[in-house]
Amino acid sequence: MDNHKLLVGSHAPYWHNRSSLSVKSYNIMLAALPAVIMGIYQYGLPALGVVALSVSMAMIWELVMNHVMKRPVSIGDGNAALIGLLFAMMLPATTPWWTVVIGTFLAIVVGKQIYGGIGCNPLNPALIAIAIILLSWKGLLDFDEALVNYDLGFKMVYPLAALKHFGTSAVSDYTAAGLLMGQYSGGIGATFGLGLIIGGIYLILRGMIRWEISVSFLAGVFVTAFLFHISDTEKYVGPLFHLLTGYTLIGAFFLATEDSSSPVNFVPMLIYGACAGFLTVLIRNIGAFVDGAVFAILMMNVANPLLDKIRPKALGKGIKHA
Repeated sequence: MDNHKLLVGSHAPYWHNRSSLSVKSYNIMLAALPAVIMGIYQYGLPALGVVALSVSMAMIWELVMNHVMKRPVSIGDGNAALIGLLFAMMLPATTPWWTVVIGTFLAIVVGKQIYGGIGCNPLNPALIAIAIILLSWKGLLDFDEALVNYDLGFKMVYPLAALKHFGTSAVSDYTAAGLLMGQYSGGIGATFGLGLIIGGIYLILRGMIRWEISVSFLAGVFVTAFLFHISDTEKYVGPLFHLLTGYTLIGAFFLATEDSSSPVNFVPMLIYGACAGFLTVLIRNIGAFVDGAVFAILMMNVANPLLDKIRPKALGKGIKHA
């Protein structure tokens, strides 16, 4: 019998830093835990149910697609669980179970697997699901309506909706400390600003996300909101409010930084983040939607391949006989 041997050829570099996809996924989930735990603490068992169902259904859809497409089982890498967790963090605690099931299907099957699986998706899977649900069942993401029966001891009004409908006077009572501590209605894991900032800094220090995208995104939000504010202080609120409300912080640290849908070169990352921040405030102030972060990041996901072509000129390029 022939002694068959498998020869594996690898290209340089050969130094391995022992990182893996699963390590990155679990670190991002770990970084998201403070915001998720605060949401569960505030909203109780309904929030826990949404998170648990979202994570489990995302893994089930991943497993189903592995078998349908005859690919190796990939739920162990943690990516499906991470997508399910991020999707749940943007939902209200009272989200119906069928919405979670449909949303995770959209995220895993439509947003990820049909493009070839992890690393091939051009758009953020969790944002695809949220965007489709927002366009199809807008009332489900109306936090004021969904969370009207909660009484947590603070003003349970979605600040971006109040700003959109009633102007700056409706949000004058909100303080930076209150917004940082999540003292307003919103997504399960999207309101606790302090927790999201701590998680984001942890990911940056561990090298799990690129600081260029997060910082430029926040800078884009700040500068655009500031320009709107100085143009009309009566109509447009200041930049700090935009930084600490809605999906801004979860977008900066957990959504815009998704590997497959964001640039890898330095200048493109800065442009990508800054434009996403600019579009976020633009949609909030003069667009049709209350929070522009979802569509802003998705639009920049589409522009990502074009942006990543911006790179330094190759050494020797253009020189005759180089």
